[in-house]
Amino acid sequence: MTSRLVIYDTTLRDGTQAENFNLSVEDKLRITLKLDELGIDFVEGGWPGANPASTRYFEEIRNYELKHTVVAAFGSTRNFNNPPEQDPNLAALLAAGTRAITIFGKSWDIHVRDALRIELADNLQIIEDSLAHLRPHVEFLFYDAEHFFDGYKANPEYALTTLEKAVAGGAQCLVLCDTNGGTLPNEIAAIVSEVRKHLPSAELGIHAHNDAECAVANSLVAVSLGATQVQGTINGIGERCGNANLTSIMPGLALKMKGYFTAAENLAKLTETSRFVSELGNLTPNKYQPYVGQAAFAHKGGIHVSAVKRNPLTYEHIAPERVGNIRRILISDQAGRSNILHKAKKFGIDLDSKDPLVSSILKKLKELETQGYQYEGADASFELLMRQALGTRKEYFQLKGFRVLSQKVPGGAEKSEIQMEEATILLEVGGETVHAAALGNGPVNALDNALRKALNDFYPRLRAVELQDYKVRVLASEHGTGARVRVLIESRDDSSTWGTVGVSHDIIEASWQALVDSITYKLMKDEQNRETA
Repeated sequence: MTSRLVIYDTTLRDGTQAENFNLSVEDKLRITLKLDELGIDFVEGGWPGANPASTRYFEEIRNYELKHTVVAAFGSTRNFNNPPEQDPNLAALLAAGTRAITIFGKSWDIHVRDALRIELADNLQIIEDSLAHLRPHVEFLFYDAEHFFDGYKANPEYALTTLEKAVAGGAQCLVLCDTNGGTLPNEIAAIVSEVRKHLPSAELGIHAHNDAECAVANSLVAVSLGATQVQGTINGIGERCGNANLTSIMPGLALKMKGYFTAAENLAKLTETSRFVSELGNLTPNKYQPYVGQAAFAHKGGIHVSAVKRNPLTYEHIAPERVGNIRRILISDQAGRSNILHKAKKFGIDLDSKDPLVSSILKKLKELETQGYQYEGADASFELLMRQALGTRKEYFQLKGFRVLSQKVPGGAEKSEIQMEEATILLEVGGETVHAAALGNGPVNALDNALRKALNDFYPRLRAVELQDYKVRVLASEHGTGARVRVLIESRDDSSTWGTVGVSHDIIEASWQALVDSITYKLMKDEQNRETA
């Protein structure tokens, strides 16, 4: 084994033990290819033989030529009642045909007695002979010392002896696991130092869980003390509170602990990979996640924005591009002139810093946010607000009125009731009066359908628009059903997404405002694209 620091990803195995995170075989194959592009050294594919899906993954991955990544199969030491050559678990590991195998064994005496229900000496035997049986058949052989830190704190002599037996069995790297995730960084440092003294020539690794919010810190501390393998998952996904988050560990090693990790050239793919894994696992990305989150390099306060425009280092610990992320300037009631000017530049609006309109827009913004409007997730509505202040916002249609009916009607023989919503709308488009009616799944959907029906013949490109997300937030909830609501809508077409906002005491009126902004924004962008084509 080389002493080069390697990254070992266990998203496909340990990560899938997380609540509400499930991957098909096809998902696992796609993630493996993505991790290969990122430059991950080892990807743990699962526990062969544990279920048909895991077995199929190892069969299918053989059909792909990976450029960098080595796939590892995972399993346990043998059952004490089975000789190594007759143990089904060890046989399944070898049948997977991977270049790397990782097996785990017990380090904590309480687990040996209460979980395995064997003698301490028997556990030492199965650690050594399980590894010895696998060693001649595999290129890379790793040993995960399960519950090592808890085991060391309870019985240091026995925990260290389990590592000795793993070395004797042929393990090339001893991975120290904080399986319960409750060990603190100072404890990690002290225990890893003692292991290094006891086994000075052994390769050490770290596998940390995040139950005490220390998994990333514990991993970095272990590396600083000589660990050469770091195990974790993309986005820190994993059982209970998760595993060590590789999307934080990798840039920490590459950009901050320089000399420990040299794969910085691949980090520009980190944000993309993070969101890819979330998408396949059907999880909403954590926008506040360090390095790769949507808010990781977002600036809201006017003073911050002004400073960042002069020198990003004033409020950014790294350049976002290094991890494939982007800087975002938010618009809110904390915004200053710098925010307004930054947004104007982004929108292609020529606005001088001394122009009185800047103060006018800022004043209007703060008035609206006092009423409950929020533009942090509604850039499209804010651009329309700016263009209205400049007198350049175009009205593509005028509302003459709408009506939304919601009723329950008898459901027939079963005496059930059917909920029905219908919207009727009257518009003026290009001097022509247009009337349309439509049904929908709920009053807002009915109104959306009626609006599109009225406009599609005039603006056929609206057929490409989809409502991707719809959020309702009750403001000042102490007013009960009379409270204001804020509606945020995210729309998309075949090339982009945009957000709009509406606020009212009436949820349908708030939704209407956001819908109108969404349609208007789409039509405006199409017109701009035609002019520049």
